[in-house]
Amino acid sequence: CRAYADKWVDVQKEQFKRLGVMGDWADPYLTMKFDAEATIVGELLKFAESGQLYRGAKPVMWSPVEKTALAEAEVEYEDVVSTQIDVAFEIVDAPKEHPELIGAFAIIWTTTPWTIPVNQAIAYGPELSYDLLEWNGRKYLVAVGCQAQSMARWGYDPTSGEANLLKVIGGQHLAGAVARHPMHALGGFFARPRPFLPADHVTTDAGTGLVHMSPDHGEEDFIACKKLGIDPVFAVNDAGFYRDDWEWLPGQGSVINTKFNGADGPICTDLRAAGALLSASEFRHSYPHSWRSKARIIYRCTPQWFIPMDKPSGQVMDYPLPPLEPVTGALATALPTNGPTLRGVALDAIQNTRWVPERSTNRIRSMVEGRPDWVISRQRAWGVPIALYVHRKSGQYLVDPAVNTRIVEAFKAGGADAWFGADHQALLGPEHDLADYEVITDILDVWFDSGSTHSFVVEARYGEGARADLYIEGSDQHRGWFQSSLLESCGTRGQAPYKAVLTHGFALDGTGRKMSKSLGNVVDPLKIMGESGADILRVWVASTDYFDDVRIGKEVLAGSSDAYRKLRNTFRYMLGALSDYDEETEA
Repeated sequence: CRAYADKWVDVQKEQFKRLGVMGDWADPYLTMKFDAEATIVGELLKFAESGQLYRGAKPVMWSPVEKTALAEAEVEYEDVVSTQIDVAFEIVDAPKEHPELIGAFAIIWTTTPWTIPVNQAIAYGPELSYDLLEWNGRKYLVAVGCQAQSMARWGYDPTSGEANLLKVIGGQHLAGAVARHPMHALGGFFARPRPFLPADHVTTDAGTGLVHMSPDHGEEDFIACKKLGIDPVFAVNDAGFYRDDWEWLPGQGSVINTKFNGADGPICTDLRAAGALLSASEFRHSYPHSWRSKARIIYRCTPQWFIPMDKPSGQVMDYPLPPLEPVTGALATALPTNGPTLRGVALDAIQNTRWVPERSTNRIRSMVEGRPDWVISRQRAWGVPIALYVHRKSGQYLVDPAVNTRIVEAFKAGGADAWFGADHQALLGPEHDLADYEVITDILDVWFDSGSTHSFVVEARYGEGARADLYIEGSDQHRGWFQSSLLESCGTRGQAPYKAVLTHGFALDGTGRKMSKSLGNVVDPLKIMGESGADILRVWVASTDYFDDVRIGKEVLAGSSDAYRKLRNTFRYMLGALSDYDEETEA
């Protein structure tokens, strides 16, 4: 792999030279160099030594196709058609002041039918009010304001006058109510009571004002359930199938398969047979996809390594890390928010950085303000490992500067692969017994790798504390390289790694379409240089407004050719006219 990469580095180097790009071509930075990999793991260990790492089971964006967690920068959103369903959960217990709720059906609405087999609770809005309705001989509970749109999905005709409003109940009075899962007859997990719990994220913008909760597959669900001690169950495996020992639909279909989730799929079929499915229809909405496979992703609760955004810097984590397997319980403890946090330091650094164009400041700021904790682990077979030792009894990772120094030296000598074949007892030294420790083999997120480049590109060449004058990349890197570099540097140095950041648009074809091999509209710069010379491309670049997307095609390049020809001929004429000019005698 290294030889293959080296080959293409050399090829691309020559192409950049042909374009006239200036650079230190004799000594380019390569993340696969042993020194670079050693520096990356050294940056990770800085976070560990300052207590800015934790391992917890949290819902993260997960690709069942790549079988790994994804970073924010690896996700793109596309409009899709999903199946929206309304599902009835029978209320079996209620607060004593509202006995009429018993036997009624709490109705939830969701566009992810596959999460119903992992439901553990129902959330309500304490500030909302709820209608108790009677229709077709059954009682239904929905939020005030959601009645019309919900019942329309169920097939109710408002002109029939068949539905009756029995009572309006304040949301705060739903505390203590309990429902049962529609598939309770399966026993086991499905026979457990489903408590009603308050949640701030419940609204009446869409759905029924009641939200089915699965701490395995939603960040808000995880937080709300955690307060009641409701733990994830890890029913969905890394390929997106229910576990083989799961009581409902074990291993029968991928949860991202639209047919599996469809109105005639097994989930809706079983709910319909149980008398719990009130509606199933198509629903168009924006949904996250992996930018590599282009496949849908899911939120999935898995053990991952995180850098917290809202923990005061320099404060060591005071709670133990969970073991890798098995994982039980609500594992990530709430973090304090007082003091200088990584988010706060990063936002200050944004203000102290020049952003070109200026409007891009708002883009990076909003992304940092709203981002969750930084998940830095990946489930893959290559890359720089998370080189940590976790104590088997306490669950704490080892913080020992002497051990960390030996780890970094091992990486300098053997690269990232050194960790997997290492003599770990030798790295631990005589002070620690390998039998007491678990060797972590998770791989670092590549965005952490790229976010660390300032340490071995700038500081290694110009001294510790040196910063880049300018970072340049496309506008998509506000969620990628710009942001990971910002967070890595702020977490280890308390400042941005750059003084200014310039972002440019993307090259489109002559009609304004995104270039795609399948469309056959890719403009190859090598071909242009072969036919017209590199100067044509240089003139085109110099004449573009790079703040926005730019177009390139035959007609655009024809204009560049004309401009180049005029410039060249003008200079030729002037040089010819001045051929016998003598500066000493005629100046």
